[in-house]
Amino acid sequence: MTKVMDITDQLNFEENPKIKVKDQELEVNADATTALKLMGIIGDGTQMNLEGISEICHLLFSEKEFKKIESMNLQFKDFTTIVKSAMSLVTGEVSSGE
Repeated sequence: MTKVMDITDQLNFEENPKIKVKDQELEVNADATTALKLMGIIGDGTQMNLEGISEICHLLFSEKEFKKIESMNLQFKDFTTIVKSAMSLVTGEVSSGE
């Protein structure tokens, strides 16, 4: 007889993780396809060009979420903090918070 393990309760089909910046919540695309594409771009950790950063942003954030980021008028350092945090959420390197 085949053994079946039901892991449905361990999976999250409904929600993507979010990053909170001041009063804005930014939803991060965290599906497996996005994660695999992200890991392919990141590769071995070498420096990325602007095209790579742009591609990562469009994988991580919907157009609506990206417009929220643009409206914050962030300095580049702060922008990269948001992108790195989103990447960590997708790859599972940090907990998703509360």
